[in-house]
Amino acid sequence: MKGFKENFLWGGATAANQIEGAWNEDGKGLSTADILTHGTTGEIPDDMSIDPGKYYSYHKGIDFYHTFKDDIKLMAEMGFKCFRMSIAWTRIFPNGDDKEANELGLKHYDEVFDELRKYNIEPLVTISHYEMPLNLVKKYGGWRSRKVVDFFEKYAETLFMRYKDKVKYWITFNETNFTSTIPFCGAGLVFKPEEIKEPVMFQAAHHQFLASAKAVKLCHKIIPDAKIGCMVCNMPSYARSADPDDVMEQIQAEREIFLYTDVMVRGAYPGYADEFLKQKKASITQRKEDSAILREGKVDFLAFSYYFSRIAPLNPDNDPNISDNDRMLGVTRNKYLKETEWGWVVDPVGLRIALNRMYYRYQIPVMVVENGLGANDILEDGKVHDQYRIDYLKKHIEQMKLAVIKDGVDLMGYTSWGCIDLVSATTGQMSKRYGYIYVDLDDYGNGTMKRYKKDSFFWYKHVIETNGSEI
Repeated sequence: MKGFKENFLWGGATAANQIEGAWNEDGKGLSTADILTHGTTGEIPDDMSIDPGKYYSYHKGIDFYHTFKDDIKLMAEMGFKCFRMSIAWTRIFPNGDDKEANELGLKHYDEVFDELRKYNIEPLVTISHYEMPLNLVKKYGGWRSRKVVDFFEKYAETLFMRYKDKVKYWITFNETNFTSTIPFCGAGLVFKPEEIKEPVMFQAAHHQFLASAKAVKLCHKIIPDAKIGCMVCNMPSYARSADPDDVMEQIQAEREIFLYTDVMVRGAYPGYADEFLKQKKASITQRKEDSAILREGKVDFLAFSYYFSRIAPLNPDNDPNISDNDRMLGVTRNKYLKETEWGWVVDPVGLRIALNRMYYRYQIPVMVVENGLGANDILEDGKVHDQYRIDYLKKHIEQMKLAVIKDGVDLMGYTSWGCIDLVSATTGQMSKRYGYIYVDLDDYGNGTMKRYKKDSFFWYKHVIETNGSEI
């Protein structure tokens, strides 16, 4: 191969709760994201309510709900072939367990998809991306309840029926493996002080596996020519030395990701699952029919986000009190690599490694649906000179290209994260910017909301024009 496929899906990625705003308009219900002031790393209010004295960045987003036509026009100017977005569950079923869908919510996404089609941009739709109806958390305990599987199935079926002529690429859940890392955002889980978390988190993950499999089966039935995939956060692990024990630690660390992809891609729990769960002090309650559900709902492609790599063991001190976040992310500092201002190591070769590990483990098409640099951009005279972002993305795309040309990886596309500035998922900030398009808005909601093209806008446009041959 000389390079990327002719139909390679170049584009960008976003999430509804981070861009849309309009949190209480047109019948939208309260979501888990709506009660957070500082993203996934912030505190969850005990009463799960909104404090009128606090600022909620998710409530405003970047007002994409009202500006989507202008924003999509800018994406089209860059030459996007694909736009990864999510649908806000609470716009369709405000409470999650509603008998009827909210027509105003459905109509809004009709308009978004029509606008994308106008520019021949393929929508890649994530059905659930770090938000779910708050009512399902209060009433059922989030994904700890198997009842939520049925609510999700109804939600997914509603989307497939409504948009079967408009959307051909789907993803069931965003970063499914973070159900056990950021359990509230990933699965709507709230714990009592005395409760052991692991059994609940992995049971919730099992329910999401079932929901994903049921959605895949429905999608294949309703939209036979569609492709539907799963998505995980991919953080390849390196052994800390050549000591065989350290290499074994690295293999075990990889299972923090592979457990999820093994189930969703292969349609069954892997052989190491029992021991893995035993080490986590977790067990899963399954029904007789679950094996068949998982087997019949295998995904068509595997999508993942890639930001950084890790070093095994993930918990070097074997501390039982280690946080959920640290347990998954582990040690990320690496003496061979530089770090961003937010402490994330920059490892372009790690992306090539991740692509190889995933593709040759499963041998189904893969797609990089998140990758990008969060930085504190400076707007001066209507311009943003973000050469640092260009350098970061260039190095990652170069490694992606090597994975295709030299390694033979079947890569569908690349949608870099936050193609337009949005609210950061981890911190709730606007100042941690990823986009090619600057949005004049600060961390407290001040600003004109005017859009400005960064230097990276024009660079990425050229990358797409040349299908990655000129980076």
